[in-house]
Amino acid sequence: MDFLPRLELGSWVEAFVEWLQHAAWFFNGIDFTIEKVMDGIYWIIALPPSWLFVLIIAALTYWTNRKWGLTLFVILGLLLIDSLGFWNGMLDTLALVLTACLISVVIGVPVGILMAKNDRTEAIIKPVLDFMQTMPAFVYLIPAVAFFGIGMVPGVVASVIFAMPPTVRMTNLGIRQVSTELIEAADAFGSTGTQKLFKVQLPMARGTIMAGINQSTMLALSMVVIAAMIGATGIGQVVYSAVGQNNIGNGFEGGIAIVILAIILDRLTQSFNKKQSE
Repeated sequence: MDFLPRLELGSWVEAFVEWLQHAAWFFNGIDFTIEKVMDGIYWIIALPPSWLFVLIIAALTYWTNRKWGLTLFVILGLLLIDSLGFWNGMLDTLALVLTACLISVVIGVPVGILMAKNDRTEAIIKPVLDFMQTMPAFVYLIPAVAFFGIGMVPGVVASVIFAMPPTVRMTNLGIRQVSTELIEAADAFGSTGTQKLFKVQLPMARGTIMAGINQSTMLALSMVVIAAMIGATGIGQVVYSAVGQNNIGNGFEGGIAIVILAIILDRLTQSFNKKQSE
């Protein structure tokens, strides 16, 4: 027996979403911006032929890591993706992930700085980040489709919402962990707040911030299959179609391609941070 009347929370949310749709010009602007950024990233990564792209990524891997084993894995992994016929799909997936990661950094790092500078701001934003991380990823697809239709853009939006919290949290944590002695020394030399931020706090927190960016990249990549449900192209679409058709072979091939891409992105971001720290 129900002791309380049913709270029509879902109806309130629907009414709020319908009200937001009156600001179509705002969401159209976001749609246009994301699409242009993604088109630019895709144009850059699709510009070289596949063999040259493989050589560039292999050279970048060796330069940042100095490990021949990892470099060989990158070469063989990308060649395998090409031989499976997923090269164009990989470029679509990479464009989606890099766009989502870029937006997460552009928004997440300043928000993390604000949290580190103000305890009240941190207390307000932390529950929002908890909500973003614990809400099932499929739920993000509903408002993304409502505001942006189907295609790559709503996939990017859903990926940003799901992937951004680690960047915000780690930026906040990294700045707060900077030694108070260093801050006091900067104050003693008459540094302004901006100088302390860019010359002391951010450089000292770079390793922690990069760890957050690495996690955001991995989370964005984990969304590619879910984003395929709303029309996002790429390797995720291959896996999603294979699940619907119970095609074990295609699903395994698409899954292996995503795993290879995830390992490459993970090692590159980690090794780049090590290179910067040397």
